[in-house]
Amino acid sequence: MLSILVDENVPYALECFGRLGRVRVLPGRRIGAADLKDVDVLIVRSVTRVNESLLGGTPVRFVGTATIGCDHIDVDYLQPRGIAVASAPGSNANSVAEYIVAALLRSAHARGNPLEGSTIAVIGVGNVGTRVVEMAQALGIRCVLNDPPRHRATADPAFVALDEALPGAEYVTLHVPLERRGPDATEKMAGRSFFERMRPGAVFLNTSRGEVVDEDALAAAIDSGHVSHAMLDVWQHEPHIDPQMVRRAFLATPHIAGYSFDGKVTATVMLFQALCRWLNRPADIDLSAVLPPPSVPRLDLTDRHGADEDLLRAAVSAVYDIGEDDRALRQAMAQPDGGLRFDLLRKEYKARHEFHHTTVTLPKDRPSVTRKAARLGFRVQTP
Repeated sequence: MLSILVDENVPYALECFGRLGRVRVLPGRRIGAADLKDVDVLIVRSVTRVNESLLGGTPVRFVGTATIGCDHIDVDYLQPRGIAVASAPGSNANSVAEYIVAALLRSAHARGNPLEGSTIAVIGVGNVGTRVVEMAQALGIRCVLNDPPRHRATADPAFVALDEALPGAEYVTLHVPLERRGPDATEKMAGRSFFERMRPGAVFLNTSRGEVVDEDALAAAIDSGHVSHAMLDVWQHEPHIDPQMVRRAFLATPHIAGYSFDGKVTATVMLFQALCRWLNRPADIDLSAVLPPPSVPRLDLTDRHGADEDLLRAAVSAVYDIGEDDRALRQAMAQPDGGLRFDLLRKEYKARHEFHHTTVTLPKDRPSVTRKAARLGFRVQTP
């Protein structure tokens, strides 16, 4: 029988992978070589570094990561040894984009500046960045795109250099993979020069990887006022992140932007299907019978007044109150064992359903907000 070891934070592991073999779960940060002596398949998340020191001398022949990237996996070591690698690209794209919407609405409200008519520089326009662009445009935000690999591949003039993208944008958001070397290296790409090129008083968001930001340079930019708001979901040295950077951030969350319930389940299913293909077995699966109902199936905003953005902020915050995640991380980092609490916040993260599970009733005389809400993914109706 196939022996499968799975990170405990991968949902529905038993329901999916239990169809294929014997499943055991462990905390991702605690998975070591000794745990893999009789394991054929390893399913991880980003906290487990998969390399020779972990896999050397083990029978593991398939590694799946329930994440969109593989920067924590030494693919150069695995592939020559015939160890298959699978990931879940795009699984959390909508989750991250909804997080960005919630963050932008919160920042704009605090600054007293409407989002409509503003400009956002989207750095990295893959699965996540593309969805961010779609949602930003739904809010009436002009998008400036930077993605050198895609520009080289397509010659699309919509992609511009950082020198053009950064100076005119009120918001800058990172959606790049972590690349430590090569022409498109992103490690600490957001350093002193990056922040100096940003428009004074702009807002900076990072939901990609903590290592793409030089936190010393970001701290200096915040302290000087050059960056007015930093909204950070990812950090250097996770889980032992810098409490001072948390305090500097306008919005600080524990690496959960892509943690919508939908995104996590999608990633599990994608890895199950990849493993089935590797085993040459049928990959059909239906989890509908075990999935919980959405927390906010219906929302009535017909008695709300104000600008479109006010109604959209009310709808978004009812489904996903990003402030709760911010408060939880700040409380955790105020404790001596902040690193342990950081991981615990992720492990025990609530079931956050995406916008499309909620039907919003909006005033019938507000067609513009109805269109925007629908483009954000809500099911929309009028009285």
